[in-house]
Amino acid sequence: MNRTGGAAASSGRSGREYDAIVVGGGLAGLAAARTLAAQGRQVALVEKNERLGGSSMLSGGWFALSGTALQRRAGVHDSDDLFLADMRETGGGYADESLLHALVRRQGDVVQTIERAAAWTDELKVSAGMTVARAHLVRIRDLLAHLEAEALAAGAVILPGRSARGLVTDRNLVAGIRTDEGPLLARSGVVLASGGFSRSRELLELFVPDQAAAMPYGGVGNTGDGLRMAWLLGAGLADIGHVSGTYGQHADTTDDEHELLTANYLGAILVNALGERFADESQSYKVLGSAVMSQPGGTAFQIFDSVVRARSRPGVPLSDMERLEELGHLVSAPTISALARQTGIPAEALERTVAQYNEAVSSGRDPLGRTRLVGAVGELTPIRTAPFYAYAAMTAMTSTFGGLRVAADTAVLRVDGSRIDGLYAAGEVAGGFHGASYMTGTALTKALAFGAAAADAIAAGG
Repeated sequence: MNRTGGAAASSGRSGREYDAIVVGGGLAGLAAARTLAAQGRQVALVEKNERLGGSSMLSGGWFALSGTALQRRAGVHDSDDLFLADMRETGGGYADESLLHALVRRQGDVVQTIERAAAWTDELKVSAGMTVARAHLVRIRDLLAHLEAEALAAGAVILPGRSARGLVTDRNLVAGIRTDEGPLLARSGVVLASGGFSRSRELLELFVPDQAAAMPYGGVGNTGDGLRMAWLLGAGLADIGHVSGTYGQHADTTDDEHELLTANYLGAILVNALGERFADESQSYKVLGSAVMSQPGGTAFQIFDSVVRARSRPGVPLSDMERLEELGHLVSAPTISALARQTGIPAEALERTVAQYNEAVSSGRDPLGRTRLVGAVGELTPIRTAPFYAYAAMTAMTSTFGGLRVAADTAVLRVDGSRIDGLYAAGEVAGGFHGASYMTGTALTKALAFGAAAADAIAAGG
C-alpha cells in the first residue's frame, strides 16, 4: 500500500470518504491510524509536513510506565497506585482523574506496542515528577517507523504534505476535514492528533504571555491548527494557563538534534549570569523553566564537577555530556575561578556560591530548600573535584501540555461539557491530563495510549 494512494469509497456527498480521518502524523496520529486500520476500518492520515513524526520525532524518547519487566529486573518497586499518586502530585491537583486512570489502564497496550517495534533500551531512571525510576528510554524513531509500517500494511492511507484547514460538519456531527485539495469525509469520526502550539507566538501570547519569550521548539507544524478548528465548534480547553517552557536547552540547539541537559538531576547547581543560585534544582524542569526566564538574559548555567561529569550517559537524552562536548557547548576549567572567566560569570560570586552550596550539603541546611537530586530521590554531593564544568541553557517551549478538553475516551467536549459528536483528540492537542506540571515521559505514553483509545472509540461507535 503506498502512502499517497487509496481512493476511498464514494458517498452521496462531494469528496473522498473514509471511515475515519486522522489529522497529524506524530505518535498519537500513527497509533490511531494503525489501530483503526488493524480493525478493518478505512482510514486516512493527513500530515501537513512532508515528513511524519512531529514533536515525537524531536523528543528524547522517554516513556513513563509502572510495573514493567525492566523495573523488576532493576529492583525498582513501582505500582499503578504510586504512578497515579505521583501524577496527581505533579499536576498540583488540576489533572483530570479520569484521564490519569485511563492511561494507567492502557499501559499494557503501550508496552506491547513497544515490544512489537523492538524499540526498548535498557535505560531506566528517575526524572521530573517521579519518586521511583519510571522513565524508560525507547528508540522513538524505530517505534514511529514501526507504527507507520503497520498502518500501511493494514491498508491505511497516509497523505503527507496536506494541511487540514477546517472541520466539515453535518448538522451537529463532525463529518470530515477541509483541505486545499478538497474535502475528506469521515463516516465514523475525525481524530485530531495535530500537536500543540509551541510554534505559535500568537497563541502563546494569548494563553501564557509570561512564557511567550521561551525558545520555540517542538514539531515545526505545532501551530495550534487542531485546537483552533475545534475551538470554532465550541470546544472547551483544559490546563492552558499552566503551559510552561522546559529548562535545559542550549541557545544553539537545532531542530535536527535533541540537545537538552539536566545535570542538576545528577548533582549540578544552577546559577544565573551574576553567579547566584535562585531555585531548588531538584524541582521539575517546567518549574525551573519559569524561574530561569526571570533571570538576567533568560539563561542559567549548570555548574558541576568531575564527580557529576562521570555520571554522564553517552547517547542517553538529558544525560549525554559527551555529545555536548563534541558540539562545543560544555565548558570545562581546572578551577571555579577559571570556569567563571570562560563563561563571563563574576569569579568571586561563583566561588562564593559554590562554597556556600558545599557548606549547605555538609550541614544539610540549604537556604533554597534543596535536599535531593530530583524530587525526593538522590543524595547531594559537594562541587569540589576538578575539573569543573558549565553548561549554559535557557527555557524552550518544547511542548504545550494544555489543550482541548476531552473525555476519558478522547471525545472532545464543549465548554458546557457536552460531547462534539464525531470529534476526538489525542496527544499534545488534548489538555486535562498533566494539570499544573509535567512528569517526564508521560507525554509520549499518553500519545501512544490515547491515540489507540481514540481509534477504539471510533470503532465502538460504528
